[in-house]
Amino acid sequence: MANVKNKLWENNGNATFSTKDGIHASSMNFEKGQRTRHQQKASGFKEKIQSPRPSLDDSLEADVRAFLIDEGLLHIYDDLTKVNPVTPTTVLKCLQARYRAQVFYTNAGCTLVALNPFKPIPHLYTQDLMVEYHLAPQLQEFKPHIFVVAEAAYRNVQSQVEPANQSLVVSGESGAGKTWTSRCLMKYYATVAASSSSPNCQDTVERIEKRVLDSNPIMEAFGNACTLRNNNSSRFGKYIQLQLNRSQILVGASIQTYLLEKTRVAYQAASERNFHIFYQMMKGATEKQRREWMMPRDQRFSWLPNAEKTLEEDCFNETVDAMTNLGITKKKQGQIFRILSGLLHLGNLNFCPPTDESQPCDLQEESKDFLQKTADLLQIPAEHLLACLRLRTLRAGKHTVLFKPCSSAECSVRRDCLAKVIYAQVFDWLVAFINNSICADTSSWCNFIGVLDVYGFECFLLNNLEQLCINYANEKLQQHFVAHYLKAQQEEYVSEGLTWSFIKYQDNQSCLDLIEGTPTGVFSLLNEECRLNRAADAKQFKTRLEKELSNNSCMSWDKFSARPHFTVSHYAGKVSYQIEGMMEKNKDPVPPELIYMLQTSQDPLLHSLFADYSTDEEGLRGHSKVVTVVSKFKNSLESLMKILHSTTPHYTRCIKPNADCRPLTFKKEEVIVQLEACGIVETINISAAGFPIRIPYRCFMQRYGLMTNSRICSQSQTGNGLEMDESTLGPAVADVLNVVLQNQSFFDAFHVGVPGGPEDRVRSQRAFSIQCCWRRYKRRKREAQKQAAIRIQSAVRSWLVRRQIRQWQKAASVIQKSWKKWKAAMETLAEAELDDSADVKGALPVCDPIIRERGSVQLSTRQKPVMVRAWPFGLALASAPNITVAVTAHGFQKVMSLMACLKLSFRSGAYKVETNQFEEGVASIRAQPQESVKLHFQRSPLMYAERTPGRNRDGVTGFNQILLEKS
Repeated sequence: MANVKNKLWENNGNATFSTKDGIHASSMNFEKGQRTRHQQKASGFKEKIQSPRPSLDDSLEADVRAFLIDEGLLHIYDDLTKVNPVTPTTVLKCLQARYRAQVFYTNAGCTLVALNPFKPIPHLYTQDLMVEYHLAPQLQEFKPHIFVVAEAAYRNVQSQVEPANQSLVVSGESGAGKTWTSRCLMKYYATVAASSSSPNCQDTVERIEKRVLDSNPIMEAFGNACTLRNNNSSRFGKYIQLQLNRSQILVGASIQTYLLEKTRVAYQAASERNFHIFYQMMKGATEKQRREWMMPRDQRFSWLPNAEKTLEEDCFNETVDAMTNLGITKKKQGQIFRILSGLLHLGNLNFCPPTDESQPCDLQEESKDFLQKTADLLQIPAEHLLACLRLRTLRAGKHTVLFKPCSSAECSVRRDCLAKVIYAQVFDWLVAFINNSICADTSSWCNFIGVLDVYGFECFLLNNLEQLCINYANEKLQQHFVAHYLKAQQEEYVSEGLTWSFIKYQDNQSCLDLIEGTPTGVFSLLNEECRLNRAADAKQFKTRLEKELSNNSCMSWDKFSARPHFTVSHYAGKVSYQIEGMMEKNKDPVPPELIYMLQTSQDPLLHSLFADYSTDEEGLRGHSKVVTVVSKFKNSLESLMKILHSTTPHYTRCIKPNADCRPLTFKKEEVIVQLEACGIVETINISAAGFPIRIPYRCFMQRYGLMTNSRICSQSQTGNGLEMDESTLGPAVADVLNVVLQNQSFFDAFHVGVPGGPEDRVRSQRAFSIQCCWRRYKRRKREAQKQAAIRIQSAVRSWLVRRQIRQWQKAASVIQKSWKKWKAAMETLAEAELDDSADVKGALPVCDPIIRERGSVQLSTRQKPVMVRAWPFGLALASAPNITVAVTAHGFQKVMSLMACLKLSFRSGAYKVETNQFEEGVASIRAQPQESVKLHFQRSPLMYAERTPGRNRDGVTGFNQILLEKS
């Protein structure tokens, strides 16, 4: 692969490849072709990359000064890989120049850097701009934008090169703009899905789009709060899966949440606020709702600090409209708000120590009214509520129940515990309802695009278990980025035999081992301490941490601090965590009597939330059944990391320009710390010196193999070449490169999923050729089918004619046979009948020569009757009626036959002979030379004789002759 790389840069304008160059890598890597300031030499295609830290080398300092001479042009660097040299100083200067020019997005290799302007920029996120990015033929021609990242992920889903699920990882400190970025991503995908849908499913897509977008206001209202670093800080992590069908149309979504900071309900740090929903209710409720929720305008609540501060997020109507659009009825909304109002009244309950220690704590006088309001809103008896807050239930044996009074501090803890468990259950119910409303069936979607929005890295004056879990989640995401990009890419270059100098980067694996390691990690030791059936001791736990983790370089302690704590060196800086109260938060115990009380509530929603809640007291005492907060959070985070590892990630680094959230204010000291913490400089170095596009041989051949006509390319297209080794695919890859790299702009057009590249032109030509061949084949096939049909028809017709002729011949044979048989029988019959007549022998009368010459005798010339004997019968009939014909016949049958033929009347009525000749009549009578008479009839005397049909019914046809021998 190195030889191919060198040859590419040697040829520069006319890149050609041959198989003799040799390709030994297992994947295709391409240098970024837009680099103009940092060209590689032909002899050694890779220069040694300098350390990202500022160097004292004179040449590097000179390059930095030369680069920074014209600061007015620094804002044009939309990709930091073009910066030369790449140092924290040059990168910072470019980002500062672009921020001043109000350009807030910059590419940094595989990562998009987003600077928070802390002011609305409406023209940057319009719907027309979304459509423009979506319809762009080549995204690289556009300026860096969050929509470019979104569209690249969307096109990767439908790409022909290993389409896979995508994940958009949005990271950064608290207040850097992660929530706003996630909101823009969801809006973009909803718009893209709606624009690419067909008219038939337009209504369905719009409904799904609106429901997906309406989930944002609800989740932000119930899960976000104002903190010291951010006015809209996410106090929970969420991973949103946007579900796409095979046509890349949005058909649904699902939300997975991680570690809600429910302690914020009962405790808010100075200058911080509770969750947004409480302030929305206070400022946006109507007078009717205030009376229903018992929240007058002048009412003060202990758990609602800084209520006079007005934020953009305090929009109650927007939250209510979103709940309505998602299908939450007005009745269910009223139940939710009544419960939340009950929690605010619950926070105003204060206890004072009793005069007798054996008696329960006394409720302060001003708190009695709030107790009754809380009981009415939660629909539980006030006495039962007070008893559960002041008395702890103890079991001695199986049936003995004891009640132990709680101290005032314990009563406050139980009050806070009740509020936290109710709010957590309401939040989980909302998430489940939203998922049921927007999630699609598994069979209706095949791919998804995930948007990850988690809490940013936090470091306050007092940090406890919540900050430890939040920073642990950020460490896991940073480790995913390091393992997937900074580490994996460099190891891949070395394994492929490329000349590569390792670029140093900050690896946070040691910090992760400190937190999650077993059996001596912080989480492991904390869980073990919580499972022991003993009171929490912060100093004892600190001593154990020092003993087990003193050898870890990421762990340190301040020996002069009065409070027990430990300090962890995170990738973003050191954070000191207070141990006091950490074990109690990790156990997160809920007294069973509180659960029993909530299960008896008359409120339908509150009762359903705790109907199936586990109240196993054995689990509270048995250490083997305790499920701690860090255990659940670690398991959920591991499942999230599995999803991220199975998808193609797209990174967006949100940078907070200043800690005060002032618009268009850029503080270099704070920005440089964030750049170094998240590894932006190392990312730029690797992207600039490495190969931004890497495709395995098999995938490369599947996409670009059709540009050549080699046999290997054909096998790779059909999938038969999946088991070919790199030595076989290497020459084929070189042949393809020899074709596609003829154009110098190939690198600019080489983007996965971007149409209009060289492979699309070849694919269009191949498609046109296939269409021509197919049409020609169809035309030839139709002609062949037509000729075949004609031949079949001719053959069938000839067969039918031959069959008919054979039938006629057979019928004629039968007729001839029957006729000959009949004729022979008639001849035999006639001979038998005529043989009975007596032959007359004697002298014949002398006839006139003329008559003899004519062959007949004219009897009419005779004057008197002449007795004619043995004359031919025809002569006798010819002379009638002038003569008397006497016929002598012997035999009764012969006489009867003759009389019937001549139609002579019968003297006796006893005999009557009728033949068919009577109806038709005699046509002619001719005398034969042998003294016989031949009678010609119009119709055959045979009863069943077959005749050929004809138009002339009176014509003489066929077998109509009867030969009568002389009598």
